[in-house]
Amino acid sequence: MKIAILALQGAFAEHEQMFKQLGAETTLIRNLADWSSFMSSPFGGMRGAAIPGGESTAMMRIMKDECLFEPIRQAILDGLPVLGTCAGLIMLDRYHLDVMDILAKRNAYGRQLGSFNTEEEFKGIGKVPMTFIRAPYIEEAGPEVEILARVEGKAVAARQENMLVTAFHPELTSDTRIHELFLSMVANGSPAG
Repeated sequence: MKIAILALQGAFAEHEQMFKQLGAETTLIRNLADWSSFMSSPFGGMRGAAIPGGESTAMMRIMKDECLFEPIRQAILDGLPVLGTCAGLIMLDRYHLDVMDILAKRNAYGRQLGSFNTEEEFKGIGKVPMTFIRAPYIEEAGPEVEILARVEGKAVAARQENMLVTAFHPELTSDTRIHELFLSMVANGSPAG
């Protein structure tokens, strides 16, 4: 199993450590050559991608500058499983990559000083630790989107087909269950290639 981690900026190293701890091979994506190499490598269809937290505006600009926007968008539309955390959630919404039927409210919890930790129920997993840093929440979700967790009534995790998103940073805790859930999605639904 191989996971491509968008490494333009943000918390990509923490995702890399978490996936390696769970036995997945990772590759960091910084440009189109990295992406092309990842997508063309023989992996028996067992591949997925992660878009980490960071600054969504900067990430979008770099994706476009590096000609990554369309290839990544098309791969997700073609069924490549993807995990988006914090800014990664924003990147998948209707106004960015437009692959998931959600609308994110950016910086919903305020500035850096509004960061916080909590523990809430995550559907199918149980209570999980949640670290929010300048986090969004899901303001709108289409009928195909399953809400997996809420904090104070706001949707902070969801799944739609091959896409799993969290407004928080599961990679910044020692709890591996959300990454395990994503790897099970990769094992069960990654397109062949």
